[in-house]
Amino acid sequence: MGGQDPLAGMPPLADSGKRVLARIIDMILVGIVVWLLTLLFGTNEYDLDPDKVEAGKSFGQSLLAAVLYMAYDSFFISRTGQTLGKKWMKLRVANLNDGATPTLQTALVRSAVLWLPFAFCCACIWTAICGGWSFFDKPYKQGLHDKAAKTVVVAVQ
Repeated sequence: MGGQDPLAGMPPLADSGKRVLARIIDMILVGIVVWLLTLLFGTNEYDLDPDKVEAGKSFGQSLLAAVLYMAYDSFFISRTGQTLGKKWMKLRVANLNDGATPTLQTALVRSAVLWLPFAFCCACIWTAICGGWSFFDKPYKQGLHDKAAKTVVVAVQ
């Protein structure tokens, strides 16, 4: 009675554990770039001197990280549906309605929901909630960022 299943004809949905591993790989890759740039520009968030707290530098590093993660995700997802982590784990992001590779606009929405909170607060907690949602979501195993962008992550065969 509910109409045609949007996943009809698409590859199977990705395993949530593989999605997490792909995300960790991507976070490490972008994290290395963030770390190198923070050293270059002197915006290191972690200072061991409690008498010398520099909130501007901390926010600067977090904002830089969020922008780089968003750019990385949006660029790769809109080109092939795969970040490097997803490619290595044989996963792909697809539009829920037709299975196509998301447009840049869709990829930006997806990455903004996932990464913008990273710059302002609770980076690890939000990322875990947003992505971890896929472990419990029915029927499409979507993270909150997938729901916002109307995408799914599928296995590449």
